[in-house]
Amino acid sequence: MIKKFITKLLGKPASGKPDFGRRTEVPASVHGIDPNLVDERAVNVVRTLQQAGFEAYIVGGAVRDLLLGLRPKDFDVATDATPEEVKGLFRRAFIIGRRFRIVHVVYGRGREHEVIEVSTFRAYLDNAAAEQVKGNERTSKRQLEGMQHAVDSSGRVLRDNVWGPQDEDATRRDFTVNAMYYDPQTQIVVDYHGGIQDAKKHTLRMIGDPVARYREDPVRIIRAVRFAAKLSQLGFKLESKTAKPLVEAKALLADVPQSRLFDEMLKLLQTGHALASIAQLKHLGLAKGIYPLLDVVVERADSAFVKAALADTDRRVGEGKPVAPSFLLACVLWADVRDGWAQRLARKDHPFPALQEAIDEVFDARIGDVSGRGKLAADMREIWMMQPRFEKRVGSTPFGMVEQPRFRAGFDFLRLRADVQEVDVTLADWWQEFSLADDATREDLVQQARAEQLAKPRVRRVPKPATGESRAAAPVADTLPSSDGDAAAPKKRRRRRRKPGGGDGVGAASEGAAG
Repeated sequence: MIKKFITKLLGKPASGKPDFGRRTEVPASVHGIDPNLVDERAVNVVRTLQQAGFEAYIVGGAVRDLLLGLRPKDFDVATDATPEEVKGLFRRAFIIGRRFRIVHVVYGRGREHEVIEVSTFRAYLDNAAAEQVKGNERTSKRQLEGMQHAVDSSGRVLRDNVWGPQDEDATRRDFTVNAMYYDPQTQIVVDYHGGIQDAKKHTLRMIGDPVARYREDPVRIIRAVRFAAKLSQLGFKLESKTAKPLVEAKALLADVPQSRLFDEMLKLLQTGHALASIAQLKHLGLAKGIYPLLDVVVERADSAFVKAALADTDRRVGEGKPVAPSFLLACVLWADVRDGWAQRLARKDHPFPALQEAIDEVFDARIGDVSGRGKLAADMREIWMMQPRFEKRVGSTPFGMVEQPRFRAGFDFLRLRADVQEVDVTLADWWQEFSLADDATREDLVQQARAEQLAKPRVRRVPKPATGESRAAAPVADTLPSSDGDAAAPKKRRRRRRKPGGGDGVGAASEGAAG
């Protein structure tokens, strides 16, 4: 093992080297973990590895939650077996990742499947340790390959596939409460850094020197915020030494790939603690400068529409329902799309091309070139393009709308707009009833909608934005199109459709889509 190898070559670590802690085995009578809270599939993974002669433990946040009497949502396992050795023990196991190679052991199929993530104990690497091992002629080829470009000149860890002993694996983890190992067979918790004591004190403390740890991996700055938000509801607080360097260390994020920052932003917003994460960012002085799109989220988090979207995301995660980044980001950037569309309509541009141009402009300005933008952009575009079509409740349009794959996302977006009074709540109620009704009832609803339009006098109305948002550049109602494809029709036809008896809800469309 690498730690023993270094010690043999160099003697005891010099002052300032990482403290790998002292192994403490805590029995069930002390830690009090309820075995009934442990997932049987995670127990099976541990048992299989141990029967094959390897060390194996449940690790990380699952142990922390078990100590707090909570049933973890996910279970991770750590072992001294290599990824290839782990894969060979299970029928459905897959090695994934390059920077961090891990194994997914899969149980079940379809939506009911569960993944147990298995990682190999990793060595703790800083510049000094890596260079000392690489510079010795006794270092094996395999060790050299694992350490190649593992740490850059600033101390940032670039690769983490160097296997090591359990104590080093514990030290390279972020926080003491996430660095404990639980053996469900013996019910012993292995603790190197006082994680059990910190859990009891509700303290979130970085292992080692926080400044050095943020330099090793600047994304730890974002993870500190995420864990602080997640555990704040249980009374946890960041230790002062862990929190103090965050603002200054923020500059290190400039060297992190944009795609990785984008992924970390989504974890902040889609793990069930979005509102708490926004509050932590403000509290810790990190409201700006982490990632441009995250800056927009924080800036708009107090607006009625975005706050409702964040709260709805937290609710869905708490209920175990799926969430999509496209929906949340569509909510965050809707004001930009709406205002850009309104400005183009004021210039007499054709409505639907104008909406598409406004969307393209927002993508270029706000999203940029990030991983997954293709599908992300397509889903967001569908949600936005669907909004003016909801105003069309006659003819064949409603029947076609409910058959679209993204109808539910578009409707949920409309419902949020109704909740903040950006559109009439009766419109959202009508679509909810229509989507759940049988064919005969749907026909009746369409006829009722048509009768309401015939009875309603034509009034030119200025569209209204959501509460507290800008009214600038809002076009008058009858500049917006109907939603059955007549946006580019000759003006004569559009004038005929405005006569009494031929209305199709154009006025309401402008209020909902451009307001």
